[in-house]
Amino acid sequence: MDTGDRLAGLLKELKERSGLSYGALAKRLHVSTSTLHRYCNGDAVPTDFAPVERLGRLCGASREELVALHRAWIVADETRGRSGEPAERGGGEHVPGEAVGGGEAAVVGEVPAAAVVDEAPAVAAVGEPAEAVEAGEAAGAVEVDAHAEHVVVVTAGTSRTSRELAPRSRVRLKSALAAVAVVALAVPAAFLVSRDGEKEPRAGSAAPSAPAPLNAGISSYNWAEPCGQYYVLDQKPEHVPPPPPPQDTRGWARALGGTDGGHMQLQVTVTGRTREPVVLSRLHVRVVDRDEPAEQAVYSMGDGCGSGITPQTFAVDLDTPRPYVKPIAGQDGDLVVPAKDFPYQVATGNAQVLNLDVHTEEHAVAWYLELDWSTGDRKGTVRIDDGGQPFRTTAIEGRTVYGYWPDKGEWVAQR
Repeated sequence: MDTGDRLAGLLKELKERSGLSYGALAKRLHVSTSTLHRYCNGDAVPTDFAPVERLGRLCGASREELVALHRAWIVADETRGRSGEPAERGGGEHVPGEAVGGGEAAVVGEVPAAAVVDEAPAVAAVGEPAEAVEAGEAAGAVEVDAHAEHVVVVTAGTSRTSRELAPRSRVRLKSALAAVAVVALAVPAAFLVSRDGEKEPRAGSAAPSAPAPLNAGISSYNWAEPCGQYYVLDQKPEHVPPPPPPQDTRGWARALGGTDGGHMQLQVTVTGRTREPVVLSRLHVRVVDRDEPAEQAVYSMGDGCGSGITPQTFAVDLDTPRPYVKPIAGQDGDLVVPAKDFPYQVATGNAQVLNLDVHTEEHAVAWYLELDWSTGDRKGTVRIDDGGQPFRTTAIEGRTVYGYWPDKGEWVAQR
């Protein structure tokens, strides 16, 4: 079956099983009816997984069906990229007279998912000051195995697709949303830097570079979307604009100078680039900085779902002296999904989705991830960070938490 047809078939099956009309589903997904038709007919592939996952959850998909949807979307998205098909805009076009719920986000443009850069004595992520390279980036440097063939640095931006939020009536909201567009356009989705690890390079000759046998990146900053998510802002409630649709909350928070609060539910997707299996042997957590959290207000993006489905995850406690990745069992109704530790395996068309619950109750922490891989006699490391910078997560215990009340049009203290 064609990869695009497989994704469309799964979506159409779920839609028919739900008994809901295209119009009803489209309204709840914040897309046009015609866009949803194209997804289910295989005429278009969403540029990110969020609308596919929301459709699955709305149609009552099981955990296994959500995993199958994600894998089908990854393969379809890669196939579309290789064939040069134009990217489907996340919200689709607005059909006159057709309601698009919640103010659909308009897509500004898609950034290439990955770019391979030739080796240089020092490599800086795009937009990073040159002095950071000269200083050696001591805090965030990757420790290189002398026998590793590749060191790969992956920097993930706010989203695969740069988005610009829909305009609102108030001036301060327009300003904040304009800033979101600037942030989203300025940060590339992912960059790969490969380096050959020839043990005895010839004098005066550069070691030949070769691509890593895998792709790794951030597929979601909140795998539990649209369940609860918190951001810490140095803003008074009356100066904070209403929250945007779930897929745009991170860009919204960044434009307001926000930091992920409490639990950061990060989703890392790894796909193989060769037919030969690539073993993912271990995932490491590297802490760059740990400090006392600032006394700032917390803003909730939702109140939770209670769907009864929790995927198998990896917990990371940033408050421990040496944080590590701990496998945690999931829950699918009354069924317990067993915890599975590393190693994992990927290959062409076979992806692994790693759901992380990274949390702190006491500190403000800057951190990033390193993923060890091997295939045959080759091995290497992938660094995964936030647009060339460490991820930042801060504790929210004891802080005032605000939730937005649409009926009142204001943020209200919850605790």
